[in-house]
Amino acid sequence: MTEQVAGERHAVVTGCSSGIGLAITRRLLADGWAVTGLSRTPTSLDGKFEWLQADLSEPESLADAVAGLRPADALVHAAGFQRTAPLGELDPSALSGMFAVHVAAASVLANALVPSMHDGGRIVLLGSRTSTGSPGKSHYAATKAALMGLGRTWAQELAPRGITVNVLSPGPTDTPMLNDPGRAATPVKMPALGALVDPEDVAALAAFLLGPHGKSITGQNYVICGGASL
Repeated sequence: MTEQVAGERHAVVTGCSSGIGLAITRRLLADGWAVTGLSRTPTSLDGKFEWLQADLSEPESLADAVAGLRPADALVHAAGFQRTAPLGELDPSALSGMFAVHVAAASVLANALVPSMHDGGRIVLLGSRTSTGSPGKSHYAATKAALMGLGRTWAQELAPRGITVNVLSPGPTDTPMLNDPGRAATPVKMPALGALVDPEDVAALAAFLLGPHGKSITGQNYVICGGASL
């Protein structure tokens, strides 16, 4: 475990090995943060980075996984996956799997980390533009919509400590998830701006919310969709 330097900010980021989670981790490291990354896939990055193996699909294991960490200044829950199907072909195991990773894992980690989190800390949850509804994605939308309930409630609970809680909701983003066979039932539609969302753009907004000028923003949902929701 890396030794903390006075004044050094420490973030815990899930899904650090791929996609948006990796982009956020790299951005935070570039900004001078120390990052503890949680993922199933081993990850090695330049900077003050420590990787912990964790299976987000087994939320009951996560409290023990982070029990020895030093206090965090931020928690970013970016781990996720998508399974799609229309009504009539829904798989209950897909719903329970996405709920475990998207919602239960966020709850367990926040429950374990926030009591020792420094006042003025930050929580960012990765939601989705589809949380308001999208054909073929009802299970995915439901689990991402649940993050809004978590985030706004935690924002109210933690406001007295100056801890902010916000949700980032990307549209179709240029990540490996788009090529996952589990979401083949809903082909990607190009956003109005003519390009997929860049993970680095999502990471830049996350970095702003996690930084000093994010201190007055809490309980909000930011949609980054390239115009897909127009």
